Amino acid sequence: MKNFNLFKMLLAIALTVFAGSSMAKSDVLLDQVHFAKGVKCASCHGNAQPREAVTMMKCVQCHNTEKLAQKTKDLQPTNPHNNRHFGTETNCTNCHHVHQKSENYCVSCHPRFDFIVP
Repeated sequence: MKNFNLFKMLLAIALTVFAGSSMAKSDVLLDQVHFAKGVKCASCHGNAQPREAVTMMKCVQCHNTEKLAQKTKDLQPTNPHNNRHFGTETNCTNCHHVHQKSENYCVSCHPRFDFIVP
């Protein structure tokens, strides 16, 4: 058990270094970012088996949509976190995928909205 805990600690350190390195943030999956910050799987998925899907309501327990919209207010050509379709309540999972590469949900209708999505 001691070796497993040491492995988890070393993995968290490695992921933190990896996530903060010069590599593009989009190359790091969000589960790695959350794990490196000490967020356990059960924090979002619960303890049920099979794991529960994560809803936006779970995301906003830690990520304030109003603050996020303020943080990204200067993105051009528009703020993806405060838009005319959904205001500040766009479903996080439209763009941000935790266990696979995230994608730009807006670009399918708005080709000039070439946002890089972490």
